Amino acid sequence: MKIVKRDGHIVDYDSAKIELAIKKANVEVKPKERATDEEIQDIISYIEDLNKKRILVEDIQDIIEEKLMEFDKYQLAKKYITYRYTRELVRKANTTDQTIKELIEGESEYWNNENSNKNAMLVTTQRDYLAGITSTDITRRFLLPEEIVKAHDEGIIHFHDADYFAQNALHNCELINLEDMLQNGTVINGVMIEKPHRFITAATIATQIILAVTSSSYGGATVSLTHLAPFVRASYDKYYKKYKARKLDEETCKKYAKEDTQKEVADGVQTFNYQVNSMTNTNGQAPFLSVFMYLGETEEYKEEVAMIMEEFLKQRILGFKNRKGVYITPAFPKLLYVLEEDTINPKGKYYYLTKLAAECTAKRLVPDYISEKVMKELKKNENGNGDCYPCMGCRSFLTPDRSISLGNIAKAGNYEEGKGKYYGRFNQGVVTINLPDVALSSKKDMNKFWKIFDERLELCHKALQIRHKRLSNVTSDVAPILWQDGGLARLAPGESIHELLHHGYSTISLGYAGLYECVKYMTGSSHTDNGEGKDFGLKVMQKLNDKCKEWKDAEDIDYSVYGTPIESTTYKFAKCLKERFGTVEGVTDRKYITNSYHVPVFEEIDAFSKLKVESEFQKLSPGGAISYIETPNLQNNIDVILEVINFIYDNIMYAELNTKSDYCQKCGYTGEIQIDENLEWYCPECGNRDHNTLNVARRTCGYIGTNFWNKGRTQEIKERVLHIDNKDA
Repeated sequence: MKIVKRDGHIVDYDSAKIELAIKKANVEVKPKERATDEEIQDIISYIEDLNKKRILVEDIQDIIEEKLMEFDKYQLAKKYITYRYTRELVRKANTTDQTIKELIEGESEYWNNENSNKNAMLVTTQRDYLAGITSTDITRRFLLPEEIVKAHDEGIIHFHDADYFAQNALHNCELINLEDMLQNGTVINGVMIEKPHRFITAATIATQIILAVTSSSYGGATVSLTHLAPFVRASYDKYYKKYKARKLDEETCKKYAKEDTQKEVADGVQTFNYQVNSMTNTNGQAPFLSVFMYLGETEEYKEEVAMIMEEFLKQRILGFKNRKGVYITPAFPKLLYVLEEDTINPKGKYYYLTKLAAECTAKRLVPDYISEKVMKELKKNENGNGDCYPCMGCRSFLTPDRSISLGNIAKAGNYEEGKGKYYGRFNQGVVTINLPDVALSSKKDMNKFWKIFDERLELCHKALQIRHKRLSNVTSDVAPILWQDGGLARLAPGESIHELLHHGYSTISLGYAGLYECVKYMTGSSHTDNGEGKDFGLKVMQKLNDKCKEWKDAEDIDYSVYGTPIESTTYKFAKCLKERFGTVEGVTDRKYITNSYHVPVFEEIDAFSKLKVESEFQKLSPGGAISYIETPNLQNNIDVILEVINFIYDNIMYAELNTKSDYCQKCGYTGEIQIDENLEWYCPECGNRDHNTLNVARRTCGYIGTNFWNKGRTQEIKERVLHIDNKDA
């Protein structure tokens, strides 16, 4: 007989443990209340005579309690129940204590690789993790029902960010309304910050806003360069007036004013980059920031936006210096470059920016590319107009604005009546379904598959409702920078944020992972086969969307399908699948499962075919998704990147290119740091394996990681095939 423990692990039955537990309770009661050796053996025999192949440990304990009461050992049964409860508390406490010990002593592979943008050895990171461990413990014991915790532990679903859930005031991602805060002023730590009068001041204040906002939330945040553009003109006007006052001629005034403005933009962008990468927010890391680069967002300040974009690209191409003084690839800020007619056409006025972006991609992995053309086809707001706007962080897209007819519910200072609003909106959180587990649980029975799928989706729905309800009691006072001073709203003190959780103003995400493995098991094919596999994959994706629509219509909460960037959970899900179902070739035989709808990393496919097939699935992941292609070093083949960029513009909303730009501090090697058969990183030039002296940057799942990864993600990185061969480079 096998015993199924609370954490899902299976162990051999041992009667001695039952005898020991009853005898420990025996000593707590009077002699006449104690169970005799014969009665203890009767209980053990009863359990063994059930002839179960497997039995839950909780069921055994229930049987013991019932049998003790049958023997009229009521006091003993009471002591046993108390003992059982006490052991449960001790077990949970010990788990938390052990987790803290492993974190502090650096013993845990999990904590050392939990987030590729966090260094678990740093005191600031440890402080965040310690708070997270406490939050997770409280969440598991008090805030979530047992069925959600059990499903999470078994890898059936993943309840994201439990380490922040205990604090009910925290939401996931946001688009910071930087325009409102800069133009109309804000307050940080009780200090009034008035409208700046020049670009370098605006850039500095922007970073202070970013730090404050990201310290009051978790996940990713995004700002737009368009919101900084007016201050470039303000600086130009200031310089122009200075030279005009010196009685210089018009041409000389404009020339000098332009030169001074360009210098200030360069200084301001450098300050912005230094600040963002050197600051540490309350999450124990640099702000998880994306910067939106879109000329079409403004007509009035288009030239100023172009000037800022150019400087951001030039400085990113150069890179940031590490402690050795060598320029390397930084993780943040992530750059989001919008492809539009003026930037994609070689004869367009701003095509030079796209060429610069391609050069930057070849060397530093960013920017990522958003197609204005495709996005406006897919993202139509309440008025039926196509909108182009950024994701919140690495891939989280808001659904098109449904709150237009409600007016200015956030009371933003820059609200424009009748126009789609995105800045100031946010995401409430994520719960992810493990699609391969649904498939394997069905044993290839299609009717059973859809039945289990429905049940699991309702489990996710229940978990998402808990997330929503947790936020629904929040008032503006808990984070004034967000709710009172313009970051997301300008509500009154004490005012509830409840309305902002409804009407399409914010989203809440149904995540999904492992579409490939799900389809592979059920059909025997990849979802890229343009046949049965693809058709089934699209049906699975449509089901996710249908459920979100059903919930949204019933509750006026904007549920949205989200291609989860499961960095560490890809490893956890894979381990859980193997424990539950054993080794299934092509499904559970790796240390990871595939992110979202992606073509599996080991599948041989060319770049254009990959982007084309994934574009069909990206449409069905409206709450968040990104596609990528894996490339060799393309620094000497920029034309290939430009060809890919053109293809992105015409075919897919959001995509990126993964290049390699690593550095070994021991020997000075630049290129690609390798991974051996044991999934250890090493320099191919000198053999260096010291993580502290290897600068490695890899796209993890939408964003760049620079602090190494767990074994599952490392295997996934190792197995990535190239989608461009670069033979002509």
